[in-house]
Amino acid sequence: MAECVGLGKSSLFHHFRGKSQLYFEVLGRVLGRIRDRLAPVLASGGDPAPRLERWVEALVDALAEHPSSARLLLRALVEDETPRDDREPEAILAEGILDETLAGIRRLLRDGVASGSFRAVSDAHTVQTLIGATVYHFASGELGESVLGQPLLSAESVALRKRELRELLRSGLAAGRPAASQPPAASEDEAWRS
Repeated sequence: MAECVGLGKSSLFHHFRGKSQLYFEVLGRVLGRIRDRLAPVLASGGDPAPRLERWVEALVDALAEHPSSARLLLRALVEDETPRDDREPEAILAEGILDETLAGIRRLLRDGVASGSFRAVSDAHTVQTLIGATVYHFASGELGESVLGQPLLSAESVALRKRELRELLRSGLAAGRPAASQPPAASEDEAWRS
């Protein structure tokens, strides 16, 4: 990447302590760009159901516009093995941006349940589902294209992904729809985490 802008590897690392600092600096910027895209949707107020749909669509757009972001995010979400005490400042900043973004969507989900827009769901599990349905989708590369039978990033595929996610939210999360089973009670949810 450095070579694309006329920098040699040694010039690039003159500005960073090492690969780890560079990695977390890039991750922080990606997360910041996504957070900045999603924050206005969360702040817009109104009925939680359309806001959630707009949030998911904004996330899909952010990932589709910057294809390498999804793979970077997926890696960061599943490969965090650095002890908390040894984290670099850039890692702590990136984690804070991620925490802020996840807290915002969890609040929206809880507001939707409280207002009766959404059926009673675990906000934590629903966020996991949304991450899988968006981040993994765009990180899936050749496998995803093989499953879809078309490029992941074509305008048609991105529009179809948004439509499929809207329908999933409407049929799986909307209140008044029969659920296959009730979500675990808060105490059961806590028991699974321990």
